[in-house]
Amino acid sequence: MGLLSSSSSRLSTSHLTRSRSIVPSCIPFLAFLSVSIFLLYQVDVYIARTRKGPRRYQPTSYLLTPIPDEVQSRVITNGTFDRLFEITWGDDHADIHEEGELLTLRLDKRSGSGFRSKDEYLFGKIDMQLKLVEGNSAGTVTAYYLSSEGDFHDEIDFEFLGNTSGDPYTLHTNVYSQGKGNREQQFFLWFDPTADFHTYTIIWNPQRILFYVDEIPIREFTNNEAIGVPFPNTQPMRIHSSIWNAEEWATKGGRVKTDWSRAPFTAAYRNFNADACIWSSLKGSSCPLNSTKRSWFREKLNTAAVRKLKWAQKYHRVYNYCSDKWRFPEGPGLECKFVYILDKIT
Repeated sequence: MGLLSSSSSRLSTSHLTRSRSIVPSCIPFLAFLSVSIFLLYQVDVYIARTRKGPRRYQPTSYLLTPIPDEVQSRVITNGTFDRLFEITWGDDHADIHEEGELLTLRLDKRSGSGFRSKDEYLFGKIDMQLKLVEGNSAGTVTAYYLSSEGDFHDEIDFEFLGNTSGDPYTLHTNVYSQGKGNREQQFFLWFDPTADFHTYTIIWNPQRILFYVDEIPIREFTNNEAIGVPFPNTQPMRIHSSIWNAEEWATKGGRVKTDWSRAPFTAAYRNFNADACIWSSLKGSSCPLNSTKRSWFREKLNTAAVRKLKWAQKYHRVYNYCSDKWRFPEGPGLECKFVYILDKIT
């Protein structure tokens, strides 16, 4: 019994001695392992942040799976078209790209599409760059215009009437005041409006309306209220645009129909700018009365601009309501006498 106790005592002492000798030898290894794991984690985080890539040890979870379209909310950026416009119809045929700086409208046999400005304006200078439908666009109309609401609405129109391949686009302009239109002038442009973006400008002030294409004036409609011609100067208007099917009249009087095998037809918009008086039903106009700080508010054509206007009307205008005796056998509007004088000078 004494021998067994003595042996047990020696074994316990020997085991304890070995355990105590092992523990100190493991500490450096454990410390090294801990430091290595920490450094590896930091390097991984750094790579993920700098390269915007996934972390190697990122777990796969249900939070990373795609969110269904019907649940996912639309991300609104600070881009021009997100902030200043709203889609009015054909939602699934309108797209906003490039962080809100490019908008496209599409037309197919099922639907067209359109948008409008969130703000209303009462006078201003409005710029928009458009790139029109390429190829055979017969039967389609891309409209870009200002308009108020109601039966006696005011309106200032740019409308682009589609063509068959190789024929020129027709730029159709019109002015409505108090619900009355029939003031059309049409032009063939001196460039291909489908090959690139071009700037279309409306200047609308209390004295006149000016239509510009790439800073070249193509039409002037002056305020002739003094002789009884209504002028749009009391109703605030929104900016509208749309693409739609008008094959009954748009191309060669409706003789050429839309070729739907070429759909979708797409028009693109960018570089919108409005230096304009925003209208509020509560506060009225954002512009001071008789403002002189904005150059467009009193803008009129100088000598160089009149020369450009005469060039555009002589060489590129293909229709003028003032000289249409078939539609207006009793004579066109009173304002046409001023247009007639300008034509004689030209």
